[in-house]
Amino acid sequence: MFTGIIEELGRVESLHSRPAGARLELGCREVLGDLKPGASVAVNGACLTAVDIRANSFSADIAPETLRLTNLGDLRVGSLVNLERALSPGGRLGGHLVQGHIDGTGEFLALQPLAEDHWWLKVRIPSELDRYIVLKGSIAIDGISLTVAEADSDVLSVAIIPHTYRSTALRTRRPGDRLNLECDILAKHIEKLLAAWGASAPKLSLEKLRELGY
Repeated sequence: MFTGIIEELGRVESLHSRPAGARLELGCREVLGDLKPGASVAVNGACLTAVDIRANSFSADIAPETLRLTNLGDLRVGSLVNLERALSPGGRLGGHLVQGHIDGTGEFLALQPLAEDHWWLKVRIPSELDRYIVLKGSIAIDGISLTVAEADSDVLSVAIIPHTYRSTALRTRRPGDRLNLECDILAKHIEKLLAAWGASAPKLSLEKLRELGY
């Protein structure tokens, strides 16, 4: 479990294809402090398992499904990625609950400058994720916990504060790039519960309403 608060920018040292998936090596420092083999690290919001931990880097294996659903396969040597270690017991939940399970990718449309180094990010989202997007709701974009400021048809917009702009890889993105999206897990649970309730709920009819006194 993660919070969507990015700890560090990592840099891709290598990305090697394998018969099944790929092996990614990331140069970094901060997240290595207490990192152990088998620990979870969110890389652009996707939960990966750290292996081969070295003095200034760690590696992770990427499954074929993860390559298909995320932008990790788009990375190149030198690319910057957002890194966050798993939430520790007693840690502060500064963002929102993020699982590291990517629902799909959105298209980077624009990062428009506002006053005093604030920015306005616009992302085109897949139609199948639209039902989970609500105004003022939470969404993780490339692992960053953000609040939906506008949702217009298939485009969502979020405000980017100066700290987020400086501390994440968003500033390196270009129009057409894919961004990893993880919707709020609460929305998905509620959808399933309502669907189950609707299937089992008694159907209303004129006769039933009359029986109930309407």
